[in-house]
Amino acid sequence: MLGVLFPHLAHLRIDDVHAAGPVVRIEASTLSGDVACPGCGTLSDRVHSRYERRLSDTATSSREVLIRLRVRRLFCDNTECAKKTFAEGVQELAARYGRRTTALERVLCAVALALGGRAGARLTQRLAAAVSRMTLLRMVRALPDSERSTPRVLGVDDFALCRGHHYGTILIDVESRRPVDVLTDRTAETLTAWLQAHPGVEIVCRDRAGAYAEGVREGAPDALQVADRWHVWNNLAGAVERTVARHQESLRAAVDTDADPGLDADADHQHDQDDHVPAPVLPLQPQDRTDRIATRTRERYAAIHALLAEGVGIRTISARLGLARGTVRRFARADAVEELLTRNGTGRRPSLLEEFKPYLHQRFNDGATNAAALFAEIKARGYRGGQKILREYLRPFRTAGRVPEPPPKPPSVRRVVGWIMSDPSNMESQNQRRLDVILAASPQLAALAGHVRAFATMMCGLRGHELEKWMAAVDADDQPALHSFVVGIRRDQDAVTAGLTLPYNSGPVEGHVNRIKMIKRQMFGRAKPDLLRKRILLSD
Repeated sequence: MLGVLFPHLAHLRIDDVHAAGPVVRIEASTLSGDVACPGCGTLSDRVHSRYERRLSDTATSSREVLIRLRVRRLFCDNTECAKKTFAEGVQELAARYGRRTTALERVLCAVALALGGRAGARLTQRLAAAVSRMTLLRMVRALPDSERSTPRVLGVDDFALCRGHHYGTILIDVESRRPVDVLTDRTAETLTAWLQAHPGVEIVCRDRAGAYAEGVREGAPDALQVADRWHVWNNLAGAVERTVARHQESLRAAVDTDADPGLDADADHQHDQDDHVPAPVLPLQPQDRTDRIATRTRERYAAIHALLAEGVGIRTISARLGLARGTVRRFARADAVEELLTRNGTGRRPSLLEEFKPYLHQRFNDGATNAAALFAEIKARGYRGGQKILREYLRPFRTAGRVPEPPPKPPSVRRVVGWIMSDPSNMESQNQRRLDVILAASPQLAALAGHVRAFATMMCGLRGHELEKWMAAVDADDQPALHSFVVGIRRDQDAVTAGLTLPYNSGPVEGHVNRIKMIKRQMFGRAKPDLLRKRILLSD
């Protein structure tokens, strides 16, 4: 029975097993026989003395197991050996100086790698092998790095160590989908040094970052660089959004596509009544906005483009104006300030009544027009404002005795971009009809949709050899935003062509970046780089 329950104790002599409350205590001792000296290897069985080791073991029947092991100390008979005596080792059971068995060490390491310190410590209490969170973290830090061969297809991407301040780089074997290494920054020099120290990489999958492209060129000049298709498609989506924002007046053509042509006389009479009721105020058009956010955006746009006209670079403008480089780049790419003001709700605080307006409209049209009664109803639903706000909101509706139907709004720029970037076979018929009306009203957007669908066909079919033909067609068309997109592709054309031709992509890398975010949340964002690296590389 002992051999079944405790197979790792088979090489010991079990003297006694007894239970003391929640703990199972095992009395054991080593067997007699010759033992090799760790210093010179000479065999010896001459006993100097005996001492006792206490080891924690994995639980059995939800009880903690403690082993009291008597070990011999032996003489070394080799007169030339520096050791006169040595302790008998039990490497099959526990490491030298260890206070836990090897089996328990493996369990605790697995818990620490999966859950981290605090959560892991709570679980060990349930496993009847309670240790502190610091013990678990020390065990993770003490784990050796696993030996991994240099991958043939390497995936590279960055992740945030401290968002907006410090970033690291994760390297993935794309074929096995396992992490290879973690670098402490995302500079070209660091990646170059790693590639030079690990020759043999044939293909590198990366995003559109210039630092990684330079690092691969310097560190592995013979490797084929593959630009990730999703990042290329996302760059195209940005160009599409800028184009749609420039022609957003054409989006109003979609308003009447859902209108019902068969309105009866009662409905016409009702609409006549609605003409006397002020309709809800629609958001202002970008050119009509005068709010604080719009004013600040116009000032920044003017300042950035004035500096660009003087030949000042993006990095210098960012430092001079105290703006992020991404913000400066977004302003620089905009052909007009209206493109930056398409989201009319930016910077506005929603009304306290906003979430209760549908309920108020329904109750008012049902005949409940008493403001005090409606105030009591919405206050019971969580309204935190005053009754005066409610009375001011209901006053325009009392003339006609009902709340008018709000006028239909055109689809947003983001929604139209989503329609253009979607596969027509997967779109709802109503959305397809509205998109067709918009494209019919704007030849520029119709041409844009044609270019996008041609690119999607090329990308999904892995026909990268058609990229040059597609770029020539874009250059011949009046599409400024797409022209900017093509300029970016030409700077990285070989990698983009490979990304549109080969089956490799950065999907496995992005998956591991998401896993890193989960690990950081488990550790409350306070994992030092060395500990984070161990958990990334050694976790299953």
